[in-house]
Amino acid sequence: MSSYTNRCILVIDDEPDLCTIVKFTLEHLKSWKIFTAESAQAGLMQAKMQQPDVILLDLSLYGEDGLTMLQSLKTNPATQSIPVILFTATDPSSDSLQFNPSDFAGVILKPFNVLQLGEQIIEQLGW
Repeated sequence: MSSYTNRCILVIDDEPDLCTIVKFTLEHLKSWKIFTAESAQAGLMQAKMQQPDVILLDLSLYGEDGLTMLQSLKTNPATQSIPVILFTATDPSSDSLQFNPSDFAGVILKPFNVLQLGEQIIEQLGW
């Protein structure tokens, strides 16, 4: 059995259809448990309660700043050790974004191939 089975993933993204597609795909292709949150507040609460193996975080949450959310996750003792993969259409190498690259484990740019998403997560985390 592979070292990445029985994983728990939290997707924080304000697009409900995208959350549904990611949840369905990863649960069926990888047998992972997927939790979703459509706001930063809900995501932080889920992260604290579920203690997922990784968080996929959209940087462009409606009405909220994904970078602020990333900082909240990394400064909270309950969530600071959870790896975060930026799940975004915003290029994180953009000069307009101010963040510490050590705060996240990787980047998956949208649009993405949903059938390859699990493999991208595995590769970026070294599972």
